[in-house]
Amino acid sequence: MRDTVIFDFGGVVTSSPFEAFNRLERERGLPHDLIRRINASNPDDNAWALFERAEIDAAGFDTQFAEEARVLGHELRGEDVLSLLSGDIRPRMVHALDWLKTNGYRLGCITNNVPAGEGAGMSRSAEKAAKVAAVMERFDHVIESSKIGIRKPDPRIYELMLTTLGKPAANCVYLDDLGINCKPAAALGMHAIKVTGEAQALDALADALGVERGTF
Repeated sequence: MRDTVIFDFGGVVTSSPFEAFNRLERERGLPHDLIRRINASNPDDNAWALFERAEIDAAGFDTQFAEEARVLGHELRGEDVLSLLSGDIRPRMVHALDWLKTNGYRLGCITNNVPAGEGAGMSRSAEKAAKVAAVMERFDHVIESSKIGIRKPDPRIYELMLTTLGKPAANCVYLDDLGINCKPAAALGMHAIKVTGEAQALDALADALGVERGTF
């Protein structure tokens, strides 16, 4: 019986930062998806990976990311990208969290984030940080990569959530907007959903839990 739902945060509970990345690229005349391309280069040891594991600080990220962009022939500071990380909370996702909580489901959140901004959502204002914190309170447990030094898709971060919640993988649905992060969850036995949009994710979640679409 699937009685546990584990969410990614950015791009699932909030709008995707990729949209903001593409907007910045258009404004600067940079290639589409340049930021994602930089992030995909040397994925275990690049600036993003190090920052999400809190192995460098914001200043170190700013410098190293700029160097990685320069290698690809472009000028882009890490600090310019950090300002784009905090997406907008999706109201229907919050409604879904409330419905799941009310109906007895266990809720977890695994988020790759960096020690920048305020709170788990890396907010740029105290007001937004407070709104994110209110959403975070709905989860039974939250794991942040920057606090434990492990980031998705490392299988250990998913195993840690299962252990903490005391649930077998077969009981869990996992939602993430990155396919590479869904694969380890599926390999462990979770029902993984790759999120491409709010409505799609909630329909897929309803199907996975055996409830009527439109419930959330």
